[in-house]
Amino acid sequence: MRILPILLSLLLFVACKPKHAARQPVPVEEDSTFLTGTFYVVRHAERNPGPDSTLTAAGEARAGALYRLLKDSGLNKIYITPYKRSIGTADSILAHVRVDTCFYQPDTTGESFIYQVTRHDDWGKRLLVIGHSNTLIPILHSLKAKPHTDSIGENEYDRLFIVRKTKEGTTLKEICY
Repeated sequence: MRILPILLSLLLFVACKPKHAARQPVPVEEDSTFLTGTFYVVRHAERNPGPDSTLTAAGEARAGALYRLLKDSGLNKIYITPYKRSIGTADSILAHVRVDTCFYQPDTTGESFIYQVTRHDDWGKRLLVIGHSNTLIPILHSLKAKPHTDSIGENEYDRLFIVRKTKEGTTLKEICY
């Protein structure tokens, strides 16, 4: 019975609170990492024929070359599409460097990749992005990078694009490996 008066007092206290109390503005600080980072963007290595095929021997060798190229780059995460050829391209790195992976759906806009980076709070990090011939350029454009080409040929597997995004701007470097 002693609890009932206490509950009634609390209820009256809450009910008497003004409905539209003046709110104090909260200062918004600029996030120093949003839309920044280093992105290593590459097409999956050479693959066998078929819609979801594994890598060829040449593809496995190229995946090894990619590992040797990036092993000391300080990667934080690898973004891959859910296809055997993309996963196989990442295998050499995953076998030797402890990093997490994140799947994204390949699209011709780059939006799925940007969405996943934002969703996983990976801005400001060093990310390897493994894509496809028809998705690399859209990913580069979504990162505000300006590649020297508008497409990646069906038989081109040897390009690595390095995008560095800072508050000051975006730089793009292309390496053949």
